[in-house]
Amino acid sequence: MLSAIIVAAGSSRRMGFDKLLAPLGGSCVLAQTIQCFQESPEISEIILVCPSERFAELGVTASCNMVRVDGGAERHDSVKAGLQALSVDSKYVAIHDGARPLVSKAAIALCYETAQQTQAATLARPATETIKRATDEQLVTESLDRENLWFMETPQIFEIGLIKEAYREVEARNELVTDEVSALQLLGQATTLVTSPCFNPKITYPADLELAQKFIS
Repeated sequence: MLSAIIVAAGSSRRMGFDKLLAPLGGSCVLAQTIQCFQESPEISEIILVCPSERFAELGVTASCNMVRVDGGAERHDSVKAGLQALSVDSKYVAIHDGARPLVSKAAIALCYETAQQTQAATLARPATETIKRATDEQLVTESLDRENLWFMETPQIFEIGLIKEAYREVEARNELVTDEVSALQLLGQATTLVTSPCFNPKITYPADLELAQKFIS
């Protein structure tokens, strides 16, 4: 049984407006994300972590398998709230950014299949561009070897007992983690990378939204 936690509690500070409610493909960014998981045959329930005001504006029809819960100050606080709301029948959980509306059902299924074999899997894509480190003033200081470097995507899918243990470790160490792979690293637990089979960007800047709209069109 696979549950999904869609994390959509952020404030969109870098976008300058609520990116999750921005128009996309005839609805909005977050509605597109939810629809993909609602249509995925692997998903038995959805925990939507977002403010009630944002949910009210979505125009998404409530269903028996979707529950909304409030998030927290940081992303890992929101994921923790989602984990606490999971059904006791769930064995695996897919944790997904609400701002990744173009994830496909095939990608979810592929990541889930791998997680069932390894307990922990994430969609990702290999780094293909030249990567530089720079100062706060945007001055280049060094080049990074991109071999074996990957960009993390979502969903990230885990056996539930494992991810809950990882989050207890996050809390015990008072760590700030930006994804669940980082939480598992605190346990010394490896996560298997699954090459994303689809265009799966995170909407962060206005240009990302424009590109996503062109892709849908």
